[in-house]
Amino acid sequence: MITINTERLLLEPLGSRHLQTVHQYASDYENTKYMVHLPNDSIEETAAFLQGVEEEWKSDAPSFYEFAVIYKGKQIGAVSIYLNDDMSGELGWIISKEYWGQGIAYEAAKALQEYAVKHLPIKHFIAHCDSENIASYKIMEKLGMIRTGIHGGRKNKSSDEERLEYQYELSVSPSS
Repeated sequence: MITINTERLLLEPLGSRHLQTVHQYASDYENTKYMVHLPNDSIEETAAFLQGVEEEWKSDAPSFYEFAVIYKGKQIGAVSIYLNDDMSGELGWIISKEYWGQGIAYEAAKALQEYAVKHLPIKHFIAHCDSENIASYKIMEKLGMIRTGIHGGRKNKSSDEERLEYQYELSVSPSS
């Protein structure tokens, strides 16, 4: 089992044992208003997602890694990297709103970014966010990523409105 430790956090494989805490933040409108695939409408939807994550963790060559973010012994969010065929990986994160503004999302994403450079064939990182999600794109910038695109047509699950999406990228060398 892969785990990643930081100064304050433990990142462990996300799975069904996290159902209640994941559903708490994944079904909360305020927590997910800028997300494409959230909020979840039911605990069954959250359970199905977590089952898929567990199956991927069992794969010999996972196409994505979803980690639970553990802070002070409690699961408060998740951080992920989805692998692409071109040796790039898309980073993503979600933190329960009770823990916003404490640098936790950055700390978790930075740890996963460093892990991916050392242990996965990742040479290029990508991340996307709603153009109004200032906290998220500030994390991307702090990770060293540069805005490379602004695209229309983003559709967040909780809104009927088409939005703008920011795309950020970072290339790394193997010695980084």
